[in-house]
Amino acid sequence: MTSAGILLHRDRAGIVEVLLGHMGGPFWSRKDAAAWSIPKGELDAGEEPAAAARREFAEELGFPPPAGELHELGSVVQSGRRKTVLGFALAGDVPDVEVAAVAERPDDGTWIEIEWPRNTGRRLRFPEIDRAAWFDLATARVKLVKGQLPFLDRLEALLATA
Repeated sequence: MTSAGILLHRDRAGIVEVLLGHMGGPFWSRKDAAAWSIPKGELDAGEEPAAAARREFAEELGFPPPAGELHELGSVVQSGRRKTVLGFALAGDVPDVEVAAVAERPDDGTWIEIEWPRNTGRRLRFPEIDRAAWFDLATARVKLVKGQLPFLDRLEALLATA
């Protein structure tokens, strides 16, 4: 399974911040450390990774990514699911009011259905991302799921050469 996502970043008074989404559902509801992700999702058959990353950003957050050039951050493998994630860096900003509104989105088709509690046969729907926020890189290292941490290192290297 291959997914693609965007690590949106901005500069606020000389401090790099990245936009992350908190994973939805009961497993993640009481977790904060290592419970955030870049907005990402699976590629459709024949879809270009950059196009999938832009589409998934919009689907998961409810607003499109800013215009701009995507920079490849390579891939990582998330351990728990054996999922390959292709990352792209994008410089841009999104108003804080739009970021805060992610938590208020209705069930608009970007939710997931899971069996909960497990082994009960009961199916419930949850948002893939239940909230979003900007974090400086040090805080993002605590928040981001471990499998995606290399994206932060690669972003820092990219910014250092820019």
